[in-house]
Amino acid sequence: MAPRTFLVHGLLAGLIAGFAAFLVAYVVAEPQVNTAIALEEAGAAEDGHPHDDATAEQAHSHGEEAEVSRDTQSTWGLATGTILLGAVLGGATALAAAFAVGRLGTLSARASTAVVVGVGFVATALVPFFKYPATPPAVGSGDTIGERTALYFGFWALSLVAAIGAVLLARRVLPQLGAYAAVLVGAAAYLVVVVVAGAVLPTVNEVGDFPADTLWYFRRSSVMTLAATWAVLGFVLTGLVGRDADRAAERLRRRELAATL
Repeated sequence: MAPRTFLVHGLLAGLIAGFAAFLVAYVVAEPQVNTAIALEEAGAAEDGHPHDDATAEQAHSHGEEAEVSRDTQSTWGLATGTILLGAVLGGATALAAAFAVGRLGTLSARASTAVVVGVGFVATALVPFFKYPATPPAVGSGDTIGERTALYFGFWALSLVAAIGAVLLARRVLPQLGAYAAVLVGAAAYLVVVVVAGAVLPTVNEVGDFPADTLWYFRRSSVMTLAATWAVLGFVLTGLVGRDADRAAERLRRRELAATL
């Protein structure tokens, strides 16, 4: 199957996954965001800096740009962000799957795609999240946003490179050790790299006296959104790739059958 076909399938799967992520985020995550914002506004009011309509009108009168309404952020803004992110993830994952097919031993196109999706979820979503979990709007100093963002994406990139290296290592030792042992070697190598990197990189902890239950539910909903995105992406993409592979195998079988007649 041509890389262009993989890319088309990936973009379609990504759009569907992005829409699924929007639904999960809107139903599960947005209430937690609203709770965090309410806590932030309550804290500002206690400090003598209430965040109300009068403040917004005063800011507008000084020429500052008016804020986007919360309803717009949690609907159109959220949908646009999740669907675009899903398309990017789908396209990148599909291209990686196109490269992986035929290079992972005797795995089929469907199985190779599933491996790529699984590695992508672990390396770019699950592991980085556990090191630098999502932070609600009311948590953290504005002065450290750049530092926190750099640390997260730095660890994200390192995790991805380590995962690619682990797959290449497993592929290299596959003929000598067999599939099961090769997977264990690759997984062990990846774990060593990310554990050492996680221990060396600084931990960002600005939670302070933020309510533990609100923080827990916010981060749980964030993981649920990530899992939904990758689960739907993997399900749709492997289904499309498997369908095309089955059709190609059927066409080949018919040609071979016709050649024998």
